[in-house]
Amino acid sequence: MPIQWFPGHMAKAKREVQEKLNLVDFVIELVDARAPYSSQNPLLQQILNQKPKMTVLMKDDLADSKWTSVWLSTFSQQGIKAISVNVNERRDIQKAIQTAKDMAYEKMERLKKKGIRPRPIRAMIIGIPNVGKSTLINRLANKKIAKTGDRPGITKQQQWIKVKKDFELLDTPGILWPKFEEEVVGYRLAAIGTIKDQLLPIEDVAAFVIQHLKKYYPKMLTDRYQLTEQYNDMDEVFEFIGKQRGCLESGGHVNFEKTADIILQDLRSGKLGHITLEQPHTSE
Repeated sequence: MPIQWFPGHMAKAKREVQEKLNLVDFVIELVDARAPYSSQNPLLQQILNQKPKMTVLMKDDLADSKWTSVWLSTFSQQGIKAISVNVNERRDIQKAIQTAKDMAYEKMERLKKKGIRPRPIRAMIIGIPNVGKSTLINRLANKKIAKTGDRPGITKQQQWIKVKKDFELLDTPGILWPKFEEEVVGYRLAAIGTIKDQLLPIEDVAAFVIQHLKKYYPKMLTDRYQLTEQYNDMDEVFEFIGKQRGCLESGGHVNFEKTADIILQDLRSGKLGHITLEQPHTSE
């Protein structure tokens, strides 16, 4: 069943992206390395037209490196320049700056040949909420300019940001699209904290995570929760994890909502391990 919603400020942000697109040389789209397909906004793909695009797989340190390599190769095969970034690694920040400069090199050379004075490279940075956009901008600029937080929707308006002398970034608010046609896309985004926890039942999202782990990362379930294959019923799984983690109410009953929250926080913080929630062949 499609999940539908479209806050007014996101409709406004989409309009502003369209209006400012002709001011930039290319677009930098941030996606989450744990769900590179699901965290791409199809609305933005429509309005970018032929504008060159660089894709940055954020939160590389939380994703499965094996699948990150596959995703980078997939984007390359589609003709898209893609890199993966851990914002806490200085070399990754330098890599992002150099890749952006490489993207604009040919255009800058053409302008030089026409006798036009060199100007800073201009790029628009876009992405869905809570993908790490503000944190990356602060690292690129080497100072705190954009507000950061672990909840969606921190950036509210567009702003120009200088990155060194020869690079300018136009920051934009995170934009989601009106509805998720594929239910699984909604669950992936909810699992990594891109959409607010109130939008989908938290227990359903945690159950989705458990099922994914059972299929692709069973050892992580054993290591973190001592959970073995004998637990097939999701209620039993929640009972087991809830008791183990002290999610008990009066009468000794397990609070499933609290248990679900612990599972999601373990995923989002990386305590479960390096996890990717989708592979290219399962995402189309």
